Amino acid sequence: MESLLDRAAARLFPDHAGHHGVLPPLLVVLTLVTGLVDAVSYLGLGRVFVANMTGNVVFLGFALAGDHQLSATASLLAGGVFVVGALIGGRLAPRVPDDVRLFATLVGVHAALVAVALVGDLVEVSRYVLIGLLALGMGLQNAVVRKIAVPDFTTTVLTLTLTGIAADRPGPATVRRLISVAAMFCGALAGGLLQIHQGTAWALAPAVVLLAAVALAAVRSVAKPA
Repeated sequence: MESLLDRAAARLFPDHAGHHGVLPPLLVVLTLVTGLVDAVSYLGLGRVFVANMTGNVVFLGFALAGDHQLSATASLLAGGVFVVGALIGGRLAPRVPDDVRLFATLVGVHAALVAVALVGDLVEVSRYVLIGLLALGMGLQNAVVRKIAVPDFTTTVLTLTLTGIAADRPGPATVRRLISVAAMFCGALAGGLLQIHQGTAWALAPAVVLLAAVALAAVRSVAKPA
């Protein structure tokens, strides 16, 4: 698996082959997971985002303005727990000097949180519990992605990505940005189809599998002999 990831990373960053290790293709997978999880939260948990905090701030404004289809409580909960997750990730980062090891740890915790949310849906816990679990995982993910700072792969925000596609000259960065947009779209499409036709647990299941696979790939890349 590592050789495939190394080759994918080199293709994504041809001018800096090896500089980011195996992380770029793994971040593409996390971007897809973001689409899956936000599809669950928006379509299944009451029109709230657990990853896209820009949307949540806007939704909070709409809810306070009187839109009864949106929940100010859900938006505040998602935003608050997301910040807690980011805070935890930020405080943990200095204690784990190796970026890939930190990445593997926080993505593994994220996988566990989504798995708990999946079980929670099966036993019919409150939607607010599910929102909190998913937002906490996304906060952790965003903290580690910000720490490793791989260009063009934020995994949750596409506004600047789309701006870069339009404003910058075509080049390797354009390809990375297009891949990021495509990954988010595919995750949202798959998550939407699963959520609408099968339910929340079915939509969260592939997210758990993908997150666990990403964490395992990162762990194996750390353990691989130089």
